Amino acid sequence: MRFTLALSIFASAIISLFTLSVCAAALPDKPMNVLFLVADDLNSWLLEDADRYAGKVVAPNLQKFAASGVNFTRAYTAAPVCSPSRTAFFSGVAPWKSGIYNNAQTINKSEVLNQDEVLSLAGLFKKGGYSTFGYGKITHGWDQKQHWDDKVGHKRDPAPPEAPLAKLSGGEQDWGPIHLAEGQMNDTLGADRAVAVLQRQHDEPFFLAYGSFNPHMPWYVPKKYFDMYPLDQIVLPELREDDLDDLPPLARAVSDGVGSFADKVIKAGKHKEAVQAYLATTTYVDTQMGRVLDALEASPYSDNTIVVLLTDHGFHLGEKHHWQKTTLWEEGTHTLLMFRAPGVTKAGGVSQRFVSLLDIYPTLAELCRLMPPATIDGRSLVPLLKAPSAPWESTAITGLCDKSKTDLAYISIRNELGRYTRYGAKEAEFYDITQDPHEWTNQIDNPKYATTINKLRALVPSFEDAAQPLPSALAKKRRETKKREKKE
Repeated sequence: MRFTLALSIFASAIISLFTLSVCAAALPDKPMNVLFLVADDLNSWLLEDADRYAGKVVAPNLQKFAASGVNFTRAYTAAPVCSPSRTAFFSGVAPWKSGIYNNAQTINKSEVLNQDEVLSLAGLFKKGGYSTFGYGKITHGWDQKQHWDDKVGHKRDPAPPEAPLAKLSGGEQDWGPIHLAEGQMNDTLGADRAVAVLQRQHDEPFFLAYGSFNPHMPWYVPKKYFDMYPLDQIVLPELREDDLDDLPPLARAVSDGVGSFADKVIKAGKHKEAVQAYLATTTYVDTQMGRVLDALEASPYSDNTIVVLLTDHGFHLGEKHHWQKTTLWEEGTHTLLMFRAPGVTKAGGVSQRFVSLLDIYPTLAELCRLMPPATIDGRSLVPLLKAPSAPWESTAITGLCDKSKTDLAYISIRNELGRYTRYGAKEAEFYDITQDPHEWTNQIDNPKYATTINKLRALVPSFEDAAQPLPSALAKKRRETKKREKKE
C-alpha cells in the first residue's frame, strides 16, 4: 500500500467518525471541558514494563491516572525532539507534510503550516466557543497566540550558584539538588495557575493546558526527590558495548557514537547518579501533575472534563550510547499517552495498539463535537477509547532529520511486526521487537525478514511523498561563523 492511499483511507475514516448517526448517541450531551497535560522528555519507564526499565519509579499520580481511563502503552511521537513533536500534535500536521523534523529548522518557513486553514488545537476550541488557558511548556516554536485567552509560557529555573553540580559539563547537561524552595520553581507555579483555573466558576466550556518543562535537563529539583532513590537501589538500563556495530553510517551519526555525553557519564562512573537525577525529576513532575489532577477531582468539572496526558517524545539514558532524545529507536520515540473521557472510557482500559500523538487532535475534536480542519493528519482514537483492543492499523510513524544537513528525511514505523527505519536509499534498519525488545540486532539484511521489511517499507512516506526537511537555521549559523573565522 502506498502512503498516499493510506492517507486517503485515514481521511475517509475521520470524516465517517463525524457522522452524527454513528457517534451522537454515544457521546455525552453536556459540553465537555478538556484538561491537556504534557510533560517534556518524560520517557515511559513508569509504565512498569521490564523491557524498558526494571527499576523503581515513584509516580503514583500518573500511574493512578493511567488506571482511571485508557492507557496507550504503544504510543509514539511524530518527531523525537521538542519543537517538531509539539508542532505536529498541536497543529495536527505531520512532519512529513510540514518539513519540520528537528529543532534547528525555521518553522515560519513552512508553507504548509502557514496556510490559513491550519488551526492550532487551542484555536479549534476557541472557535468552538471554549475559553482557552495555557500554562508552562505546551508549544515550542509554533503557536497561534491569538487563540489563547490566557497563556504563560515556560521558564527554566535558574541554576544553583555552585553549578555545574555533576562536574561533567556546563549548560543543561547537569543535575543536583536545587537551591529554590519547591513553591518557587516554575513548573510548580505553572501548576498553581492551572489549579486556580479549575477552582474558578466557568460559564463556558474550557480547554486548559498545563505543561511541565521537567524532566528536561538540567535536572535540578529539591533534595527530597533524590532521597527517594538511594544510589545503591538504582537499576541501570541494559546496555551493550557493540550496540552500534550493525548500524548504517547515518544511524550511527544520529547516536553521536562513542563521543556522546552518554559515554562521558558512564566512563566517569556517574551513570547511577544520572539515572537517580532523572528519576527524582520524574517524581517532581508526577507531584505537580498530581496537584492539577487532584484540583480537577475537587472541582465541579470532574464529571464533564476529558483529560489527556502525554509526553512529547522519549528519552535515552545511555541506551545505544546516547543521551537525551533525537533518535528513531524505541527510547527516543516511545511516549506516554493516557485518556479519560467521561461517558466514553472505562477505568482500567489498556490499549496495546500502535498509535501516534498526531491522533490526539482528531480524537479531541470528535469527543467535543468540533469539526477539525482538513489539514490534520492522524486518526481519531475514539474506537479504542470505547474498546481498547479494537482492530487498528498502526499510525506510529516518526520523522527526523540531521540538525545541520537537511537533504534527507529519516522515517520510522513501529507496529506489531517490529520497527523499520529508512535513513537513505541504501541505509535502513529493521528490528524484530518480539525477539529483540532492546533493538540490539539490526536484521535489515536478514532474508528471513524480507517480506516483513517490504510490508513496512510500503507503509511509510516514500522519498517522493515525504516533505524534504526545511533548511536548518543551525547550518546557516555555522556557515556564517565559518565565514567570519576565515575573514579574521
